[in-house]
Amino acid sequence: MKKIGIVACSAEGAALCYRTIALAGAELIGPHDHPEVALHNYSLAEYMRCICRDDWQGVAALMLSSAGKLAAMGADFLICPDNTIHQALPLLRERSPLPWLHIAEVVAEQASQRGFKKIAITGTKYLTNSDVYPTALATRGLAFERPAMEEREAIDRIIFDELVYGIFRPEAVSYFQQVIDRLKRQGCDAVVLGCTEIPLLMNDSNSPLPTLDSTRLLARAAVLHAMQSEKAI
Repeated sequence: MKKIGIVACSAEGAALCYRTIALAGAELIGPHDHPEVALHNYSLAEYMRCICRDDWQGVAALMLSSAGKLAAMGADFLICPDNTIHQALPLLRERSPLPWLHIAEVVAEQASQRGFKKIAITGTKYLTNSDVYPTALATRGLAFERPAMEEREAIDRIIFDELVYGIFRPEAVSYFQQVIDRLKRQGCDAVVLGCTEIPLLMNDSNSPLPTLDSTRLLARAAVLHAMQSEKAI
């Protein structure tokens, strides 16, 4: 079985991803079983120093350094449970010592399989302003809608002031519900939880739209990929 390498960014998102790998392994492989996992994590502060000055080469350098450490630990392929820093993946993918599963491609494939047509994108302002999801969705013929600019700023504050610290407030749930409901009225039929901490707050039971949980979808895809008999290429 292939070994999974996790290039971590925020602790909450990485922890949920790791825990989901273990749970998916037990479901797909057998009781208490899961693929071997290695994780490397530079602090979120190091990433944010680069992101805040729009230094995506700096983000790529951190990700590439993690990739090298994970390759040395025996990982066969890599995942990153952080949507925002996927903006830097094209800058390093050709130089990476190992192949990657792309979180937005995994989510877009799931959206297509479930028959959704227009996807609402939530996440940090850096993610929702980017082409990470629009590009992945467009390759599968899917439309998308972003929150309004003021909504992106408010969601960004919830993520960085609350969710990454494990703080989950009813007011935050209510705000997400308002944003998602507005996007539903604009024709969206599903919502990407495009920050790996958002699934700790929102899910199908409290969202006005069906959710595409980027963290758990990536983790499950990693387990399925690890179960393939041949090495990733």
